[in-house]
Amino acid sequence: MQSDRPAYEIGALYRAHAQTVARWACRLGGPAIDVEDVVQEVFLTVHRLLPEFRGEAKITTWLFRITQNQVRHQRRKLRFRQFLSGSASDVIGQTASTKPTPIEVLEQRQANATIYRVLDGMSDKYRTAFILFEIEQVAGEEIAALLGQKVSTIWVWLHRARAQFAAGLEKLDRAEGARAASPATSLPPKRSTDPTPSA
Repeated sequence: MQSDRPAYEIGALYRAHAQTVARWACRLGGPAIDVEDVVQEVFLTVHRLLPEFRGEAKITTWLFRITQNQVRHQRRKLRFRQFLSGSASDVIGQTASTKPTPIEVLEQRQANATIYRVLDGMSDKYRTAFILFEIEQVAGEEIAALLGQKVSTIWVWLHRARAQFAAGLEKLDRAEGARAASPATSLPPKRSTDPTPSA
C-alpha cells in the first residue's frame, strides 16, 4: 500500500529553504549568532529526521521548529562563553550590511546590538513571537502555525512581548544615561619623580 506521506529529498529541501532558514536564524539569534553553523546543523538534523517526517505539519513549520531549537542551543553556548569571558560586547559578531558608508554600517551594527540586548532579556516565547511579527512581518495566523499555538495565544504573547520590550529598552536607556552622567573613574596618583628622599 502506497504511503500518503509526501516524499522529500534533502538536496531539494536545502535548495528550496536554506535561505529562509538562514534568515530565521539571523533574526532569532541576533548579531552574535553564527548563521552558517545554524543552517548546517538544521539540515543535518533534517537529514537525520526526514524519514520520520509524516507530513502532518507544513514542511516550513517543521523546518522553523528545528531552526528555533538550533538557535536556542547556540544562544545557550554563547551565554556560557560570555560567562567565561566576562563581557557580552566582546562576543557580539558582525552583521552583514549593504550600507554604503562605514559610519552607517557602524550605526546599523550598534542599533542591532541594542535591539538584541533588549530582546535577550525577554522570555523566550515572547521574544520569538515579537521577532516574527515586528521584525519578520509574519502574520499572526502564520506565527500561530509555526509555534503550534492558537492565534488568540499569539496576540496575548505579542501584547506582553511589546510591554517587555518597552520596559527593557527603558531600563537600558536609564542604565546608559546613568553611565554617561557618572564622573570618570579617577586615575591612581602619579608616582613622584622627585629623587629627594622624604624626611
